[in-house]
Amino acid sequence: MIKSKNLVETLREHAFVAGFQPAQIDRLAAMAHEVHFDRDQIIFREGDESSFFYLILSGKVALEVTALGKVLRVQTLREGEELGWSSVLGGSGGKHFQARALTAVRALAFDGARLREACEQDYAFGYTLMRRLLQVVASRLQAFRLQLLDMYSPEGPKSV
Repeated sequence: MIKSKNLVETLREHAFVAGFQPAQIDRLAAMAHEVHFDRDQIIFREGDESSFFYLILSGKVALEVTALGKVLRVQTLREGEELGWSSVLGGSGGKHFQARALTAVRALAFDGARLREACEQDYAFGYTLMRRLLQVVASRLQAFRLQLLDMYSPEGPKSV
């Protein structure tokens, strides 16, 4: 378990907080707690109303979708990446993917409602957080798009 003084250092090293001010990282650290997931453990299922946002410290997580009765991997996340962005939005209709630990995973967990409250209290913090989350969403959409192109294009993805 990470001690509170080391939590700030751990957060500062995570790619997600690049561009955050030191006080904003301190604010995030005050809301974080460490969690662990075992190999093959489902972190959340597609459609779940999970309220947690995670920053991965170690391990690998598969983002998956269910289509035509099959579970398809869309993306593999690793140390330095994040998952559960929809928790920060609240009322988004549930998770868009299933997350499953491929290996033992260590992560920092943040309650989405607390993050939203912090955004309302400090607009600069909120802008920084939401901008990073939007980058995450754009990255996930692109990964999903490329996966679809790879699966359904007879010649693979084409450059435009």
